[in-house]
Formats: sequence, C-alpha cells, structure tokens
Amino acid sequence: MEQRRIFEQVFTTESAIAAFVFLVVLCALAYSLIRRRARAGATPSPHAERQRLETVYVVVLVGIAAFLVVYTASANDREHPGGESHAAGRGVEAAHPVTVDVTAFQWCWKFSHPAPGPSRAGEATTTANCRDGRLPTLVVPTGRTVRLKITSQDVIHSLWVPALRYKMDAFPDHTNSFTLKIDKEGKWIGRCAEFCGNRHHSMDFWLKAVSPDEYEEWVQQHQGAAPTPEAST
Repeated sequence: MEQRRIFEQVFTTESAIAAFVFLVVLCALAYSLIRRRARAGATPSPHAERQRLETVYVVVLVGIAAFLVVYTASANDREHPGGESHAAGRGVEAAHPVTVDVTAFQWCWKFSHPAPGPSRAGEATTTANCRDGRLPTLVVPTGRTVRLKITSQDVIHSLWVPALRYKMDAFPDHTNSFTLKIDKEGKWIGRCAEFCGNRHHSMDFWLKAVSPDEYEEWVQQHQGAAPTPEAST
C-alpha cells in the first residue's frame, strides 16, 4: 500500500538519522571522558569559547532539522494529497472520491456510505456494539480514492488501522478527514487508539477492501436499511 510504503520509508530514514546523531554524541562523550581521565590533574582549558566548533555544530543541527521538516512535509503531502491541483492531476476519480462518514462513540463505530451516483441520496450504514465479537465493518473499494470524514459523538477517540499505518483522531463537534487508497482486496483489524473509557479495549472494527463492483453492489444492498447491530461483512 502506498500509505504504508511512505510511512516505512520516512520511519526508516528518520530512525537512521536519529541513530547516527546518537552515535556521534555518544562517541564525543566517550572521547571526552577517556581523554580527561587519561590526563588526570590537567588544568582547565584557557579557551572560554570554541567559535568555529560551535558554529559547525549549529549549522549541522540546523541543516538536519531543516531536512527533516522538508522531507516529512513532502512525505505527508504524498501520503495525504489534497487540493485542486492534486485532484486535477489525478483526474475525475480523485476529484470526486468515495466518501464515508465515520462516527465514533462509546464504545464502537458507525460507518455511513452515501449511495453511488450523482444524487448521492440515501446511505448504507453499518454499526455494532463491539461486544461478543460483534464488530462493524468499514467497506471500501480497491483502486479508488476514499475520503473518511471522522467525528465523535461523545469524547475523543482515534481511528487506527495498525497494519496499514492509518490513524486519525475523532473529536466531538469537529470533523477530521483524510484520504486513503487500497490497491488490493483484504481485511484488516482497526482499533481505537485514544483511551476513551471503560470499554476502550474492545472498541475495534474491520476495514474490508473489495472490488469496485462488489462495493457498489454492497452499498445498493444496504442503502436505506436500518443499521444492523451485527457486523456487516
């Protein structure tokens, strides 16, 4: 998946940089300790400052920080493309993504899918109580841009799909959104990543990716039906 690939690329690069900086600092500290120990009794250095060394140190740190900011912002832009220019570059499908309204509540989820077509009338809704293995399923089509609009009915929650590296907070009286695109069919567990009360641990759901034709058929079958207390798969 593109999202996971970008995440792992950024994580690997920034971890490598962090490890390199840590080793440099560790080596400098070890050198200073060994050098001072070998010269026990030496008088303090008469130099109050090391301007060249300090300048190089500051320039290197600023350079690393600037690189991390630009690199992370660029990766974030590739991971969550948005705006008219991005949409125009990817065609009509990206300009009009599949939209799913996600509502988190204590302690489960509700997923509402507007019906396909220009009218977008009616919704296919799935929900559950997240008890006794009854989990709701978020169904999305493969190969298409999907926009999740996430809010909360009560307290702060967080939608998280560990295997695909998707995560977004859900706030009451506010809507967050992000786009995803899954290139193969499959089913992955999702969780709430924000402690939200007694049954936070059971607040799971399924993310299921199906073919576009199967998705449209699924929406039509569930359009206008009352939300089922069971998981829809």
